[in-house]
Amino acid sequence: MADTPRIRPLIRSDYDRWLPLWDGYNAFYGRSGETALDPAITAMTWSRVFDAYEPVHGQVAEQDGRLLGLVHYLFHRSTTMIEPLCYLQDLFTTAEARGKGVGRALIEAVYEKARAAGATRVYWQTHETNATAMKLYDQVADKSGFLVYRKAL
Repeated sequence: MADTPRIRPLIRSDYDRWLPLWDGYNAFYGRSGETALDPAITAMTWSRVFDAYEPVHGQVAEQDGRLLGLVHYLFHRSTTMIEPLCYLQDLFTTAEARGKGVGRALIEAVYEKARAAGATRVYWQTHETNATAMKLYDQVADKSGFLVYRKAL
């Protein structure tokens, strides 16, 4: 990968190239085969990116006509701030793109979009076993000190 990939917003015609990245992201977190996401969730996620009413956005890293990575992020309000916050929800790169700056470029693109939207913070979470990604995250962000608790309902 001698050339730097172009980071750009998702477009509707990207679907067939986006879907393998989305499936790879979900497989990484154990959502494949019998535990795969319901196809309705994938369809809704895709449609939200293009719905102006929704706060969900997506960008991809593209090089030589191939998509090498994706990032989805959303803006939301906070009870402790006036400005919106930006939650980087999904980040994934192909295996061959890892360690070559694609993930960093996608994160930086989200930072840029967040600044433009007036957000004062971008945050995300990852699984505690995702050591490879955490090496990058430690370089591009500060640890918050907060733990994530959740309960499925």
